[in-house]
Amino acid sequence: MTHSLPPNVHLSTHPCLQAKLSQLRASTANARETKALVHEISLIVGCEATAAGLSTKKGPTAKTPLGYEYTTQVLSPSSISLIPILRSGLGMLDAIQTLLPNPVPVHHLGLFREPVTLQPVEYYNNLPYHVPDHGTPSNSPNTSASEIAFLLDPVIATGGTCSAAIQTLREWGVKKVIVVAVLGAVSGVVKAASEWEGGVEIWIAGIDETLNDRGMIAPGLGDVGDRLFLTIGK
Repeated sequence: MTHSLPPNVHLSTHPCLQAKLSQLRASTANARETKALVHEISLIVGCEATAAGLSTKKGPTAKTPLGYEYTTQVLSPSSISLIPILRSGLGMLDAIQTLLPNPVPVHHLGLFREPVTLQPVEYYNNLPYHVPDHGTPSNSPNTSASEIAFLLDPVIATGGTCSAAIQTLREWGVKKVIVVAVLGAVSGVVKAASEWEGGVEIWIAGIDETLNDRGMIAPGLGDVGDRLFLTIGK
């Protein structure tokens, strides 16, 4: 299966992560357990994604408690934002914020799949769109966009929602999108990865082969948003 994945998709082989993903699949996991497992899985995948996608550079000097001077290390690039897809992406947010050494902007995207066509519909977007100055061409780069956006999307099923979010971030003006996900279907992950091949990296804990007739991953782990927020059967 991994041989069919494009080079910008990175499937984790971390043994602890694989064991936690197996626990998350269980129908007996309650909302509290689901929240904890999504957080822990996101922490491991996020650690792998940030290690590959970020670097450090020398910062200002500081002093240790014993008075010794040292050169600090700061993240590069410094312009980073986190983009959780509502609702389920909120379950991953705290883990990625924990990894980063400093607070960064969090911008939310609200997308849902239309139940008949399974096509993504955007209902909320709070990206800070840049309004060009007078005389600036409307197609000029968006100077308010982050250099790197971490897109938090726990489940990539058909890939439609993730692809739509990537396209939105690309239009916003980001230079790179790093998708952090828990589980995906092969076809959906390939679709999302091909949305912007030169600007997208996908880091994911697990991949299943198929979708059912409702566009859900099989065997999958159900609707993560419903499991997190106890809205099953809505």
